Amino acid sequence: MDIAVLSDIHGNYIALERCLQEAFSRGIGTFFFLGDYIGELAYPERTMQRLYELNENYQCYFIKGNKEEYWLNYRAEGEIGWKDQNSGSGALVYAYSCLTDRDLEFFSKLAPTQEILIDKMPKLCICHGSPFKVNEKLSPNDSRTIEVMESVKTPIILCGHSHVQGKIVHKDKRVLNPGSVGVPIYSEGKTQFLILHNEDVIRGAKKSADVLPEQQEQWQEEFISLDYDFEKVIDEMQEVKLYEHAPYWCVITESILRGGNITHGDILPRVTELCRQATGECVWPDIPEEYWEQGVREMLGI
Repeated sequence: MDIAVLSDIHGNYIALERCLQEAFSRGIGTFFFLGDYIGELAYPERTMQRLYELNENYQCYFIKGNKEEYWLNYRAEGEIGWKDQNSGSGALVYAYSCLTDRDLEFFSKLAPTQEILIDKMPKLCICHGSPFKVNEKLSPNDSRTIEVMESVKTPIILCGHSHVQGKIVHKDKRVLNPGSVGVPIYSEGKTQFLILHNEDVIRGAKKSADVLPEQQEQWQEEFISLDYDFEKVIDEMQEVKLYEHAPYWCVITESILRGGNITHGDILPRVTELCRQATGECVWPDIPEEYWEQGVREMLGI
């Protein structure tokens, strides 16, 4: 049995379809989705409809990401605090305006983490950031990552959030990050996911003709990166006027889609610093567009 693991779609239904096409071509019918289903891209409703269709026809597991918490918290707080035509929050306003009651109800029922046992295979822990916090990044060469790995009983943790595909090994445990379906970084513009394969691992040496070595089933990972039509994604951002909702946020998104590795999270601190230097204070999302323009041009070299 193989499992497709997908994370951080961020509303990129075009990339999602490319990943599903590859999974179906391999006969995969079980899917883990690690959160952040909607983000800063066009037509969020198309992503949600595809996820509902998958959930009806295949074995799917969904968990909550930090984006799902954004939508739910925004609703709970009376839909205040975000501003349209604002590079800091305009993309959030657009995405939220496209969500239905069904979508928000679906998000509200998602757990932030799950431990999953399939057949007689080793148990898996799935989460968005870490098993303890949806927005915590599990990064290589980080003492907190080791602490998390030692705190979790399962031999494998599947997580997203960083948008960086990769593996971290500590003793007999692994953290596997499938990368991002929708806006991956360090991917050269390719969409990414992960396939877990059920493989037999032979343990122990054969002692005699009558004693066989122990045979144990294990999960083995295969990281997938695929070309897809990211130009269509960018065209649709223009089509729905996303650049009017969040001008410089969209410039950063477009750069990432084309293969750039400088993220919104990299640029936001610089924009905030420029605003503070000029005005003495800076409270998100009330950052004038001139500082977004200055920070984006400085860091993207445009």
